Amino acid sequence: MTHSPIQASFTVSFANGQTPGFTLDVDLLLPSTGITALFGHSGSGKTTLLRCMAGLQSSSNGKMSVNGSVWQDENSKLPTHKRGLAYVFQEASLLPHLSVKGNLLYALKRVKPSNKQSLDEMVALMDLSELLEHSPAQLSGGERQRVAIARALITQPKLLMMDEPLASLDVTRKQEILPYLEKLKHCAKVPIIYVSHDINEVARLADYLVVMQQGKVVVEGDINQVLPQISGITGMSEDASVLLDTKLVARDPQWGLIQVKLQHANAACLWLRDSGEAIDTTLRLRLLAKDVSISLSEHLDSSIVNRLAATVHAFLPDHDKAMVLVELAIGECILLARITQRSLNHLQLKVGMQVWAQIKSVAIVS
Repeated sequence: MTHSPIQASFTVSFANGQTPGFTLDVDLLLPSTGITALFGHSGSGKTTLLRCMAGLQSSSNGKMSVNGSVWQDENSKLPTHKRGLAYVFQEASLLPHLSVKGNLLYALKRVKPSNKQSLDEMVALMDLSELLEHSPAQLSGGERQRVAIARALITQPKLLMMDEPLASLDVTRKQEILPYLEKLKHCAKVPIIYVSHDINEVARLADYLVVMQQGKVVVEGDINQVLPQISGITGMSEDASVLLDTKLVARDPQWGLIQVKLQHANAACLWLRDSGEAIDTTLRLRLLAKDVSISLSEHLDSSIVNRLAATVHAFLPDHDKAMVLVELAIGECILLARITQRSLNHLQLKVGMQVWAQIKSVAIVS
């Protein structure tokens, strides 16, 4: 069944207060499946937009609808509690006097009729079975957020909103919870609006990306199309990257490596550090342009084990005039390489040339 998109259209000006002179001005039609990420630096308007969508921020002339259900237009405005949404904040905000199970059961009271299956599914999805009798004070930050997400989903929302849910976690806790968010993306039957200023989180989780600056949308679209444009928008060319959809096909336990096969890339494979996933697992990889080098021939006497035959596809301008971004095609797959203008001239690269892309295994982010 085809769902109507999510419409979010708001114009809100702040004449005083914490954001004097700031104006939010957006008009979006978002997909009603998967994860849509709102990305931008602090102060770009991400959270303000999310709060408008939730009805938490006053916006008299806004429009908001989800799958054909109108939450707000010029004639009416539903209060937040009637919008059928769930909101996960930076802090889990669990009820401290209740156990994990108590927090989940409290949320279940909002579901009519009560859905025992939903509770069991969320406990399994967020791996909470051994934590049910714990109090919030006994949980790590990552565990608290897993409970908060399960609590939100138990209410069976039409839309799940997540406002930088990993921002308060350290790197280790982030890495612990990210696999659960990936699983959520594939298992939860609810669209998710995910706010973040961390491009690594966004690259790993999002299907659709909205980039914001100074209260406005500068670019939006499929993550694979928008991500390579990020560097030009932010002025941080060292962050230029592409996403690669791959499948884990082999493991080398002696050297702690796994081999993944790139989709739509003429059976090309990469070796990378073993992160513990099972054979046949699909992995999304982020490959930074600065970690890709180019040679005219295959260098077998190199420490770089990933050498892929490629074709020069296009040249893109770089924020740094001394550098250039080179698009490399491997089948239908596109890589980016960030090299100096001097190297471009030395190699005499031209569109259509056959070259070798060289990628260090330790540089690939999964």
